[in-house]
Amino acid sequence: MLSKGWVAPSGTGRLVHNVGRQCLLALGVEQKILPASVVRQEALRRAQVLEQTRGFPVGRREMRDLKLKVTEELRARALCRQRVTRAWLDPENGWCVVDAASPARAEELIEVLRDTLGSFAVTLLQTQHSAHASMAVWLTAGAAPGRFGIEQDLELASRDGAKASVRYARCPLDSREIRAHLGAGRQPVRLGLSWHDRIAFVLTDKLQLKRVEFLELGDDADDSSAAETDEAERFDADFTVMAGELANLLRDVLEALGGETQQAQAA
Repeated sequence: MLSKGWVAPSGTGRLVHNVGRQCLLALGVEQKILPASVVRQEALRRAQVLEQTRGFPVGRREMRDLKLKVTEELRARALCRQRVTRAWLDPENGWCVVDAASPARAEELIEVLRDTLGSFAVTLLQTQHSAHASMAVWLTAGAAPGRFGIEQDLELASRDGAKASVRYARCPLDSREIRAHLGAGRQPVRLGLSWHDRIAFVLTDKLQLKRVEFLELGDDADDSSAAETDEAERFDADFTVMAGELANLLRDVLEALGGETQQAQAA
């Protein structure tokens, strides 16, 4: 019903796409769509036929075996849902970055990679200053440190367990209202930022980078030269730029949050 395996992350067909020491991986997951209600309905139908034929009802154990038999028969005809999760490995800077919508999807890729390699030691990034406290300081000051700029996306949540939240989208974040929310104890859980006017992203209180967008990648490319470059070369060029830019971005994010904790450095 569920299968996982490595697939080519690019059109080259290689399972590991590398440029220099930068590596790109892709985990493919295929899941059969077979609702339990469909299996139960078909098993009940067959149980009724057996009961009418034999004259006595189907027992609990026989019903369980019947459901297994129906599952096996319907699995071959079930629709397949496929998804791909990509990961970038940067051994020079010690990063493993997973492009996943949830921590569970990221952990899934890490587990398969660990099984493939035999061992793969990674630790979640932990910084000296928490993300939500740092974002609150930046909002209060009206500016982010270094090459970061505050954009117009923000979500504030209360810390009292009431799960009350306030969201701002495409709205200036230097108003008294926002400072009032911060003063009332609400803390930032998502903040839109830009880095060096080259990458826009959303930083979360869980130290996740979401909605990463390269603002200048490929915008100034010459169409005539691009036409003369084959797809594999363009992919290599884009991957090289992405790896270099993201490595610098992550370095600055880490610096803005006070650096790694001693526990993370020891690991």
